[in-house]
Amino acid sequence: MDRQTEILIIGGGVIGACCAFYLTRLGKQVTLVERGEICSEVSDGNACWVAAAYALPTAAPGVMGQGLRWILDSASPFYIKPRFDFDLLRWLWQFRAACTHERMMASAPLLLQLNRQSLQLFRDLAEIEKLEFGYSERGLLTLHQSEKARNAGEQEAEILRGLGIEAISLDRKGLIALEPNLKAEVTSAIFYPEHAHLNASKLVNAVADQAKLEGATILTHSEVTGFTLREGRITEVKISDDSIQAEEVVLAAGAWSSILAKQLGAPILMEPAKGYSITAKRKFPDHGPTRSISIDDARVAVTPLGIDRFRFSSTLELAGFDPRINTRRLAASREAMQSIFSDMEALDEEKTFYGYRPLTPDGLPYIGRSEKIQNLVFATGHGKLGLTHGPITGQLVSQIIGGKNPSIDLTLLRPERF
Repeated sequence: MDRQTEILIIGGGVIGACCAFYLTRLGKQVTLVERGEICSEVSDGNACWVAAAYALPTAAPGVMGQGLRWILDSASPFYIKPRFDFDLLRWLWQFRAACTHERMMASAPLLLQLNRQSLQLFRDLAEIEKLEFGYSERGLLTLHQSEKARNAGEQEAEILRGLGIEAISLDRKGLIALEPNLKAEVTSAIFYPEHAHLNASKLVNAVADQAKLEGATILTHSEVTGFTLREGRITEVKISDDSIQAEEVVLAAGAWSSILAKQLGAPILMEPAKGYSITAKRKFPDHGPTRSISIDDARVAVTPLGIDRFRFSSTLELAGFDPRINTRRLAASREAMQSIFSDMEALDEEKTFYGYRPLTPDGLPYIGRSEKIQNLVFATGHGKLGLTHGPITGQLVSQIIGGKNPSIDLTLLRPERF
């Protein structure tokens, strides 16, 4: 049976759920389709950071060279699996071009604006009585074990201070005052107060439930299988044995957005960047972290999840949609945890997870109308900042579809810029 809706959102992760929430509040008739359950992909296992101070894109000076040096080490923080793939080669070429100081400094103010506006929207969401998702603003500690990591951290902090971000350098005494459970080997850190954490799974499900309560239709286990286009517009979206006709289509399917965009004849350049996480139980109440932590030497993120759990996650693996679990990367993350916290020798691991982050060559998301298809709006490509940018992306999409001027200049976020 054919369905009709005003707005069709493809994707039930944090971006799709936030788009449904803000569009429904705008008074639109919204249908969201998700091929699995809500929050069943990368949104379910991410680092749970609202990283407002993370204003430097993934594409930055030195990153490409470092990635090439790590290419033969599958346990390295940024691993590129050697393979011949034309789209990967195009992506790497554009990534190389974006890894300059000039491009980084052109992107940073925009990322900071996105981060800060989204942080305020998270605060607003946390005030809604029915939305409970463990929101906490306790800042971020970036830890340094080596002199190399300390120097790199201080250089980055100096750039961020120039953008107006508060970054407080700490010695051992100041560090222990904030995080008393760290081993003696950790002697310095930088504290970023403009940072929050939350339970991502609770957030996405709560926002989707609220959108449904306010009138949205949520269809799970509904995989998009094809499209019908006529005169530059999507006239029908096929899902399983059904089809949906919509006035506007929002593509928010994370890493799978590039596959669907290619089917639509509006390709975008994006790579699935696999990341891993492990959720573990605390042995006792003050075991592990009390706030978000970045272990800079190993590029591992650590986050408390309430009073009984915490999560640690690794960074980027460009290996395509490869479902195999790289045990060396998981082992490297465990070793990083054991190097900074005591009593981590025998972790009670509750959940091991991997997911695909949608990574663009320049580290900026794709937000805006397609230049090729009149009724298609992109909301994808957020890389490591998907959770951080959830609310602001939802609000921007609602402004675009509602015919309002977006609160942020979207010129640098054009979906078909490559």
